Amino acid sequence: MNQDKLEYATLGGGCFWCVEAIYQLVKGVESIESGYAGGHDPSPNYKSVCSGQTGHAEVIRIGFDPNIISFESILEIFWEAHDPTTRNRQGNDEGPQYRSIILYENENQKAIFEKSRTKAQEKFKSQIVTEIVLLTKFFKAEGYHQNYFRTNPNQPYCHYVIRPKIEKFLKR
Repeated sequence: MNQDKLEYATLGGGCFWCVEAIYQLVKGVESIESGYAGGHDPSPNYKSVCSGQTGHAEVIRIGFDPNIISFESILEIFWEAHDPTTRNRQGNDEGPQYRSIILYENENQKAIFEKSRTKAQEKFKSQIVTEIVLLTKFFKAEGYHQNYFRTNPNQPYCHYVIRPKIEKFLKR
């Protein structure tokens, strides 16, 4: 696929390894990069982001073919793949780096994201706390974070945290 024809979504729903593993299963998703966004540190890395002091969240940047999957469908998966009602936490992963966040690149994306959040709220009893903020810069994470689940399937976190999320997603 020609990269120029892809659209992009930058999303954070807890650990980027988990979110990446889900979207790798989605038809029409052509690329995924794990990284950091939404903070103030001009040169974040995993250690600094994990400190909770950079303001950045662990996110993924998805390149997708809009002829195969729409922004709306990408977002429907997002709302189901994590709990958007917990602030700064997903399961045992706790801290602002694990917050639920959607980063938009233009006003059209912002409108789509806000409409999607309103629609998703109907499915949750608790208030959705997902931030919708302007993407000012995406920082690609270190190489060992890319494609993590597929390259480390027997790692305990992958086995006990990511695999159940994938199984749940596949049942839908």
